[in-house]
Amino acid sequence: MPARTPQQSHPVSGIARVAVPSPLRRLFDYLIPANTHVQPGIRVRVPFGSRELTGIIVAIVDQSDIETSQLRPITEVLDHDELIPSHLLDLWLWAANYYQHPVGDALHSLLPAGLRKKSAASIRSHHSDPSQPEITPTDTDIPTPNNQQDEAIRAVNDSSGQFNSFLLDGVTGSGKTEVYLQCIDHILKQDKQAVMLVPEISLTPQTIERFRQRFSAAIAILHSGLTPRQRLNAWLEAASGVARIIIGTRSALFTPMAQPGLIIIDEEHDASFKQQDGFRYSARDLAVLRARHESIPVILGSATPSLESLYNANTGRYRHIQLTQRAGTASMPTFQLVDTRRQLSEPGLSSDLLLATARHLKQGGQVLIFINRRGFAPVLHCEDCGWTSECPSCDARLTVHRKPPHLCCHHCETRQPVPDHCPDCQGKSLGTGGTGTEQCESALATAFPDTPVLRLDRDATRRKGELERILKQINNGEPCILVGTQMIAKGHHLPGVTLVGVLDADNGLFSADFRGQEFMAQMLIQVAGRAGRASQPGEVLIQTSNPEHQSLQTLIHDGYHALARTLLNEREAAAMPPYGYLVIIRAEAVSMAAPQRYLTLARQVINSQIHSQQLNDIEVHGPLPAPMERRANRYRQHLILKSSSRSVLQSLLTPVCQILEGRSESRRVRWSVDVDPLDML
Repeated sequence: MPARTPQQSHPVSGIARVAVPSPLRRLFDYLIPANTHVQPGIRVRVPFGSRELTGIIVAIVDQSDIETSQLRPITEVLDHDELIPSHLLDLWLWAANYYQHPVGDALHSLLPAGLRKKSAASIRSHHSDPSQPEITPTDTDIPTPNNQQDEAIRAVNDSSGQFNSFLLDGVTGSGKTEVYLQCIDHILKQDKQAVMLVPEISLTPQTIERFRQRFSAAIAILHSGLTPRQRLNAWLEAASGVARIIIGTRSALFTPMAQPGLIIIDEEHDASFKQQDGFRYSARDLAVLRARHESIPVILGSATPSLESLYNANTGRYRHIQLTQRAGTASMPTFQLVDTRRQLSEPGLSSDLLLATARHLKQGGQVLIFINRRGFAPVLHCEDCGWTSECPSCDARLTVHRKPPHLCCHHCETRQPVPDHCPDCQGKSLGTGGTGTEQCESALATAFPDTPVLRLDRDATRRKGELERILKQINNGEPCILVGTQMIAKGHHLPGVTLVGVLDADNGLFSADFRGQEFMAQMLIQVAGRAGRASQPGEVLIQTSNPEHQSLQTLIHDGYHALARTLLNEREAAAMPPYGYLVIIRAEAVSMAAPQRYLTLARQVINSQIHSQQLNDIEVHGPLPAPMERRANRYRQHLILKSSSRSVLQSLLTPVCQILEGRSESRRVRWSVDVDPLDML
């Protein structure tokens, strides 16, 4: 930040433009002390108001918009060499500008926590570090790829050293991971590195184990479940080239590679690749941009590709590679819709599903029951007066949990004890409504007392190592029943599962979100794909109260891609993504009126810019209450912008954000810009 005291007594050798972690959408100029070597991509300590902060130099310039006498000097240079390569720094800056986020805050959030202050950028060995350079692979029996896999491997390998985007569109169990492994092997033989992103931390241990069985190369692991020192070690090992394979979640995309060779986005359709707060970037979309900058291939893999990726494949931006058959002797599972309007016995479980469960267990198979609701029941209610357990901080109900007993809001984590009488009428007739994973687990344990029932959700896997323990028990092949949420639908290879039961397929059919049916179809196909992945055939029973719904009928009879074509036609008719582009300006405050007032002001600024720039291709909707208007005691409003042109939206957003940032009203609300939003809530 410019100082107000002259600095002319200090010899200087230039001006550094520094990204400082702050909510301001600008860079700050500082004097470079004489005889000090600096360059873009290194960290420096700089005075910022009354504080001293760690910033990143993004440019060296000859002149500043501020008088030189008013500039303050860099206090300390923290790195001798560039910490962030120039092409990666350019990507970071582009992302901050495109997603309309303060550049210093964006760069700060992408650095490992260990580099955000004054710490030295050095690797420190630690016995708990998951990065292990010395590994003896045990998987020497590399499977021979089938014709489709071989074609995919050759296509990617032929693109080595040049940019190409591949959509690896393979049915569940088609061997996409084997394609990844063989492409990575090709890259390693060229002495290059590969980065692979997975959507969830829960998938990381399984992925790492398979990679370590296959490769002797050092693997760097990056996700939020690690300590700051572990993440810093992994980041630096990748940047120095010590680690040849980088595996991680969303933010691992920004890890430097000394010899970049390949980027893989596994389950590219997954919404977790889009950051939903703070710096709202899409790791999937930026992966393609990074691959272009580094002239390397990128693979986007999924059994249920996003409509955006299918559109890019249809228009030739991505090379579309399809794997239509399962690897080895496995076959695709059969599907059956179960009408819950006519049969429902145990909590949430139809008689058809219970009979099928008994049959598969008797045959030695494992059963997976999918229900995307944690807890025992979604609501506690009074049967006398109709009272329901509402969250005091959100427009949501408190979920009933039994282990341990409590009421919990899954939006703000408010917790309350379970009352023994109705707070309104003092009656004792309290009951629960709906079914959650805990209740389903209990009902199945009662129905099948001789069979282990394992629950896999966020509550059951909080304890360290619990997820690995459950997966190990499942993979021993003994008959068991697995009850879980979407955690079990993403990429897990469960060869013993022969039956999948989906308890409620209706939520996405009538969602207020225009992506609701796409998300519903992806979830159903992904969880169904856990069945029949080995030699035994798989069966999928989907419980629904709307079995005649056209989307469900299309999905189970014609497949995901047939439904995707229908949804794409609907999106095109409505000019919605991927045929149009959206931006949501969000505002929230403890006052109900403040967000609406602020977004009304924002709309006035937007309309003024549209008029002055003569921008005709923009629709403005709102302010509108968010679908959940009150969350964590804050009221939320949305302003939605829509256009058929990304560049038009960007030309509008940049001046609008600068104007809004300077308005005093901005300090009375918490506001943000969400470019290409996935979450409309």
